[in-house]
Amino acid sequence: MSVSASSITVDDKRVELPVKSGTIGPSVLDIGKLHGQTGIFTFDPGFTSTASCESAITYIDGDEGVLLYRGYPIEQLAEQGDFLETAYLMLFGELPTPAQKADFDYRVTRHTMVHDQMNRFFQGFRRDAHPMAIMVACVGALSAFYHDSTDISDENQRMVASLRMIAKMPTLAAMAYKYSIGQPFVYPKNDLDYTSNFLRMCFAVPCEDFQVNPIYARALDKIFILHADHEQNASTSTVRLAGSSGANPFACIAAGIACLWGPAHGGANEAALKMLMEIGTPDNVAKYVAKAKDKNDPFRLMGFGHRVYKNYDPRARIMQKTTHEVLKELNIKDDLLEVAVQLEKIALEDEYFIEKKLYPNIDFYSGITLKALGFPTSMFTVLFALARTTGWIAQWAEMIQDPAQKIGRPRQLYVGPEQRDYVNIAQRG
Repeated sequence: MSVSASSITVDDKRVELPVKSGTIGPSVLDIGKLHGQTGIFTFDPGFTSTASCESAITYIDGDEGVLLYRGYPIEQLAEQGDFLETAYLMLFGELPTPAQKADFDYRVTRHTMVHDQMNRFFQGFRRDAHPMAIMVACVGALSAFYHDSTDISDENQRMVASLRMIAKMPTLAAMAYKYSIGQPFVYPKNDLDYTSNFLRMCFAVPCEDFQVNPIYARALDKIFILHADHEQNASTSTVRLAGSSGANPFACIAAGIACLWGPAHGGANEAALKMLMEIGTPDNVAKYVAKAKDKNDPFRLMGFGHRVYKNYDPRARIMQKTTHEVLKELNIKDDLLEVAVQLEKIALEDEYFIEKKLYPNIDFYSGITLKALGFPTSMFTVLFALARTTGWIAQWAEMIQDPAQKIGRPRQLYVGPEQRDYVNIAQRG
């Protein structure tokens, strides 16, 4: 990292501010001492122009359509590796050796069971409880069951908590799904890989054998890799903010899940699928594209464009191929896919989409794939949370070890009434 200096003038007072540069990406202006030297703050709604931390985990170049985990392109990790390898990379900074990978897989697999008393915890929910509501409660409740991994000052406890979160999230997600459809819980099996185990826990029933389709398992594994982290997004920032107070890791992840539940964040793939279902058939595509271009029409195309990516979302390319593989295995001709293909073609060629940089994003395809795998839309955000837990845990662990980390305390621009005196209720008109 290199540091240079810049200066600003406030009320005729010249202030020198350091300019920091990372390994790649734009430089930042360090305003940490701005208030102390000038008495003013900066104003940045949504923190879209503010770097809240230093991180070595994920890098995004939205203009070029680049996503790197620890320096590795997302395309290479998704095509050549598996989710637990990505999890190891997130936590430790390097890809594992064969021995390290085998040990990591073993340790995660042996943590997949949850405390048996959690079964009774589920009985407190209504039968029609949303799976995300269950996830927020159950993940937060893990701190009540695993007291031996909540001391954040203990490096070993932090690692145990990290492994537990990665391992138990699929089990809790499957339990939330099973509870929502009134089926018995299915316990994990240690002879299955991470994603196959999860699919079995979701779709197996006690009265018959269940074989996991390897194509489905690989497709879902890719979805997990693609969603594992995405820099300082809303939910990741929430995890870091909660963690900055010293909260235990289970509480921090529960906070992240609650943030992810918001439709503007984790619900985008569900919205994209609903849009494709509304369009219905390829014959209707032209009509709905015209509606999308009409400023007076409330219809909006979901799954296009991204707050960060101003180029083609690199994850969308992988998801497009994966979607085709799953539907081919199912041996069905899906109207939704045909609609998606036509919309994608228009988005890449139509002047309106090109000018506004409305390229298809990952949510455009992932909803179709998850639906094809058999998941209801209520589970889409749960699967997102399952995958993102790896990134959240890595970001939380990095924050805990950062000597520059302080408790989060954003400032505000106050626009309320000036100071005024209290009036007795009897004298108020």
